[in-house]
Amino acid sequence: MPNLTGPLVVALIYDGLCTFEFGIVAEVFGLSRPEMGTGWYRFASAAVDAGPMRAHGGMTVVADHGPEILAEADVIVVPGWRGADAPVPEALIEQLRAAHGRGARLASICSGAFVLAATGLLDGGTATTHWRYADKLRERHPAISVDDASLYRIHDRIHTSAGSAAGIDLLIEMVRQDFGAAAANSVARRLVMPAHRAGGQAQFLERPVGVREGTEIGPLLEEVRKSLAADWTVARMADAMGMSVRTFLRRFSEATGQSPGDWIADERVSEAKRLLTRGERKMEDVALAVGFGSAHALRHHFRRKVGVSPSEYRARFLEVAG
Repeated sequence: MPNLTGPLVVALIYDGLCTFEFGIVAEVFGLSRPEMGTGWYRFASAAVDAGPMRAHGGMTVVADHGPEILAEADVIVVPGWRGADAPVPEALIEQLRAAHGRGARLASICSGAFVLAATGLLDGGTATTHWRYADKLRERHPAISVDDASLYRIHDRIHTSAGSAAGIDLLIEMVRQDFGAAAANSVARRLVMPAHRAGGQAQFLERPVGVREGTEIGPLLEEVRKSLAADWTVARMADAMGMSVRTFLRRFSEATGQSPGDWIADERVSEAKRLLTRGERKMEDVALAVGFGSAHALRHHFRRKVGVSPSEYRARFLEVAG
């Protein structure tokens, strides 16, 4: 490995370490890449806790350095955290504040956002985390605008990313900012990842609506799912249930937490996702198959729900599959 002179990236190691999150930081910033020259990143790990620390998967880890290395870091990455409710050591909070104050960048993956939030540096800004932690982050840090849809967000040299794999997207974006598109594309190819996913792109999640046990709406929902291309008006659904429209709307909301229009749009977008990643059906055919009626309507609802166009979504997933 050449004697590197580039930015020093330090990843935190703590008791209860999220192994995958740490691994991707080491993969992007710590792997030998002689083709990048001597100006490539230097990489180190810093211990948050004393002594050998446990990591997910039954491993014990020891960091290269103690927390003193943070004073030299150009980039500090928090690869997850041991829990949304786990306290952040005051000493670490002060070290992160000091690092940011002298110009270092801070980054987090998934639950690591709670560590950065504890510094107060995100107050008044926007951050993201895994969608399952979003409500907890809002509750604990109301001064932060929490975006639970995006892959990553950047605020005042502070980078936060969503679920574990979204951390890769953020780290590749950081490479892009530091070394340009060609370097980022090279790292992405080695990881067999799409070359670029914008931070505002939605977390591609399947979130089926949980229907309350015993609800009488359940059979109707299954019928709608089986024939999404049909014209499912509120009046038709209410008639199918033998209810007045007013009663039906109340029961539907109680069962799904959504209006019929929003629920059907979600189901149609979900089915469109499946069709888009299975072959090259024309956009108009996909739209008709799921009940949107036209490619224009499909694009409108898809972008509103997912954050990217149907063609962008298909390209990303076909690129990964390829």
